[in-house]
Amino acid sequence: MKSTAFTQYHIDLGAKMAEFAGYNMPIQYEGINEEHRIVREGVGVFDVSHMGEFWVKGPKAFAFVQKLTTNDVAALTDGKVQYSAFPNGNGGLVDDLLVYRVDALTYLLVVNAANIDKDWAHCIQIAKEMGLEIGKEIYNASDEIAQLAVQGPMALKAMQKIIGQPIEDMEYYTFKKLNIAGIKDAIFSTTGYTGSGGCEIYVANEDADKLWKAVFEAGAEFGIKPIGLGARDTLRLEKGFCLYGHDIDDTRSTIEAGLGWITKFVEGNDFIDRPRFEAQKNEGTAQRLKGFVMVDKGIPRQHYTVVDAQGQTIGEVTSGTMSPMMKVGVGMAYLNKGFWKEGSEIFIQIRDKNLKAKVVALPIYNG
Repeated sequence: MKSTAFTQYHIDLGAKMAEFAGYNMPIQYEGINEEHRIVREGVGVFDVSHMGEFWVKGPKAFAFVQKLTTNDVAALTDGKVQYSAFPNGNGGLVDDLLVYRVDALTYLLVVNAANIDKDWAHCIQIAKEMGLEIGKEIYNASDEIAQLAVQGPMALKAMQKIIGQPIEDMEYYTFKKLNIAGIKDAIFSTTGYTGSGGCEIYVANEDADKLWKAVFEAGAEFGIKPIGLGARDTLRLEKGFCLYGHDIDDTRSTIEAGLGWITKFVEGNDFIDRPRFEAQKNEGTAQRLKGFVMVDKGIPRQHYTVVDAQGQTIGEVTSGTMSPMMKVGVGMAYLNKGFWKEGSEIFIQIRDKNLKAKVVALPIYNG
């Protein structure tokens, strides 16, 4: 099992540790509900060093990323970040990811920890077809980078204390290379997976200790706390953010997953699987990913069956939990056409009972 540059800090702080994506990661410290609240109301810090980072450089970089991803890379300018997906050529997705444009010849792809090897193999296959030099024009830096996600409404105010230039007015999904607490060329990105604002900071592994100490010192007056992966999951679900292996996978397209907004059918964007995805957009799909809130008491979980009022199967839950902020069961599910409208009545089969729920627009929680 791998360790991140911050693993010893988690152990010393008494975190409940477990294997995740091959890494020894903190699941929780003082409890998922409390950690969730801290991020929604103040500021919390996640170790996300297990995420993957691929550099793409050179004259073919733009064409490569444009072919590989569903979003329109041409819409990016220097310092902008884009949420996107890798279509797999068979109607599903290899992964979802972030695309960072450093300049016209340099891009950073940030992928999910559990999919690093699969994503890298996919990228290498396309890179070879397009004649990119492996190890130079496309490079896997995943094991060299440490990353902290500092999330919550007080996150940027806290981080401003260790950064010499203004960051609190940075737009969502932008980034800068900055000197952070004496660490040169750290990547500071106004991104995150919680829906509560904040940033993600990338540094070399050798600068991890310096970053950890500076972040927690700067955030002390704001009640900063380390947060585990348990709360990361409940936070993202309340906001309707997809998790690979749950809400998206190698069998579902971006159109089915409600991610048409990151699937751009513009001139020049001839990404893998474009004809198939475009046909789905124009002709519709049999199922669509939708959010729901329980009306009856019950906690939905992945793979629970969804039925209609007559007990006929109409879908399956992909993610579910008890919302720490709403104090009610919430989730996402693939539902048959006819049950997509906001307010539609559906039933989740929980312990042999059909418990009522209603379809809601995303995000599920708007606070």
